Amino acid sequence: MTLPAAPRSIVGPDGQVALGRFCGLAEGIDWRALAPPYRRSAWWRRFHHKRWHYVALACEDVFCAVAIVDLGWTSTAFAYVFERRARQLIASFAQNGLPGLSARLADHGAGASRFRFLASQIDIGPDALTLRCAGFEVDALFHGGAPHLLAVGTVAGGSVHATQKSAGMALTGEARVGGRRIALHGGVASVDYSNGLLARETDWRWACAHSRTLGFNLQAGYFGANENALWLGGALIPLGAARFAFDAADPMAPWRIHTDCGLLNLQFTPEGLRRDDKNLLIAASKYVQPIGTFSGWVKADAKGPAIAVEALLGVTEEHRSRW
Repeated sequence: MTLPAAPRSIVGPDGQVALGRFCGLAEGIDWRALAPPYRRSAWWRRFHHKRWHYVALACEDVFCAVAIVDLGWTSTAFAYVFERRARQLIASFAQNGLPGLSARLADHGAGASRFRFLASQIDIGPDALTLRCAGFEVDALFHGGAPHLLAVGTVAGGSVHATQKSAGMALTGEARVGGRRIALHGGVASVDYSNGLLARETDWRWACAHSRTLGFNLQAGYFGANENALWLGGALIPLGAARFAFDAADPMAPWRIHTDCGLLNLQFTPEGLRRDDKNLLIAASKYVQPIGTFSGWVKADAKGPAIAVEALLGVTEEHRSRW
């Protein structure tokens, strides 16, 4: 199945939304222009508009993830470096921002986002990441890769949501932890930009991993199968609903993941994890992101041969938010 090219703007001049899955990046996401039935008041949007910009850097020795999140009424950011041989986080940063001041999120996936809090700063662009925190720095450049996925859909209890996911991109640069310099050359970068009007209660299960020739993004929860996709040999292939089988009480146990379309069947073996549970009275989140490897098989189409996936580095995630 070939996906249509991404529209220049997700919301048209008539206020209607381009729902569906597309190949490429939209140049604008402006929910203020929505027409019924998706239009919401400015006050409602203030508290339901959520955006995040996430970058994963996967290397033989380390896995690094960085995210900036705009919750509408406040913001937050996190970053970590996971050392695979030691099976532990060797650097970690998490900081809530000042409302309206700390975070500036891009309006679309090809834009730039930033986070500032005291001496800490994060900058995410379409082809670069810069991070400066106490004892923890990253300078990374990435390029190339197969076409992005753009997924636009409705959200129960909310309104509409859009997400833009990259394939695996060539990575260069380095991370610096304390006095140690960690080369990122030869690794793979991937970017997730999401922007939507979400429900007060939102939850999802997620899995994502990439090499330069094979990768996938899978989600089960608030956005259904909209963003499920496989990148294979430069082609972008939409996938059906994803099924996650795992032990929520023991996320370090193996996970089983498959899609209803029959094009993906994988086992995930965790090597470590990042966990963050917050209760801010008016808001709360419960989050766990195991880091590890995927093995199994994928197919380009139902009648095609199974293509082996072996020790592909990536993450899974369980996330529940009241925001």
